[in-house]
Amino acid sequence: MLNARISGLASYLPNDLLDNEMLSQMVDTNDEWITTRVGIKVRHILRKDDAGSSYMGIEAVNRLLEQTGTAPEEVELLICATSNPDYRFPSTASVIIHGSNLTKAYGYDIQAACAGFIVALQDATAYIRSGMYKKIVIVTAEKMSSMVNYADRTTCPLFGDGAAAVLVEPTDRATGVVDAVLHVDGVGRDHLIMRAGGSVLPSTHETIDAGDNYLFQDGKFVYKHAVTDMLNSTLEVAERNNLTMDSIDWLVPHQANMRIIEAVASRAGIAPEKVLVNIEHTGNTSAASIPICLDEYRSRLKQGDKVILTAFGAGFTWGALYLIWDL
Repeated sequence: MLNARISGLASYLPNDLLDNEMLSQMVDTNDEWITTRVGIKVRHILRKDDAGSSYMGIEAVNRLLEQTGTAPEEVELLICATSNPDYRFPSTASVIIHGSNLTKAYGYDIQAACAGFIVALQDATAYIRSGMYKKIVIVTAEKMSSMVNYADRTTCPLFGDGAAAVLVEPTDRATGVVDAVLHVDGVGRDHLIMRAGGSVLPSTHETIDAGDNYLFQDGKFVYKHAVTDMLNSTLEVAERNNLTMDSIDWLVPHQANMRIIEAVASRAGIAPEKVLVNIEHTGNTSAASIPICLDEYRSRLKQGDKVILTAFGAGFTWGALYLIWDL
């Protein structure tokens, strides 16, 4: 039976940086406060006129095509995971497809917040196993700075901009995506949300003045659920596949908050040296965080390594995915 494997990986981070000292000039905060609470020192910010998430997505896809030697017309499907689409419509996938000249590809957006990459990878796996497509690009592109209120000291230190792209192809080896556990629970709606800008509360002068067009997060509530849900889904996918924490080579968590990452790894019993972390110099890039992290640590990942990816985001949407590395 055919399986799906990640056969290529690329990422893009904007050149402009926003460090903690710069943030302290914008809002009442400081480096010690941010570092001790969330573990972030610097984040990348896209400061380019008329450029949205698709700009970074195109950069990541073009790098992926070049690195893998894939011709644009070979790509059959592009799945774009983003919480920061360029527009309500058209889809950001369509913009990226046009910008990367993927003339034969179908594409669409998914909105699974910070869990977007593992959801998209599970979708791509199903397409590959069905035989419907053979070359799929997943692109995660997040201009988080577009939804952050830089007057809110509780949320503005958390987020950065970035994008990543992976090529997913079939394999007849016992590698690639093995299993995934995915969940959604609407109880999280009011605790992690952008209240205005949708059909429930369209943007008006009043919503803008009230700050409802920015991301809102109930930090304590989100922290509690993120730790519990990422932990439980990691343990569930491990148990379903007869994995012990010693037999796992790498845990790659969504880079949301260093305290969340440490709590999940500690409670799961996974050694810190097996946990891939880059949040200190990227911040939370939502759906893009896991593939950006994978790209950064690519030299450490060896063929046959057992890897668990886990993420938690708005919705609440969360889960874990187990794969055997084959790149």
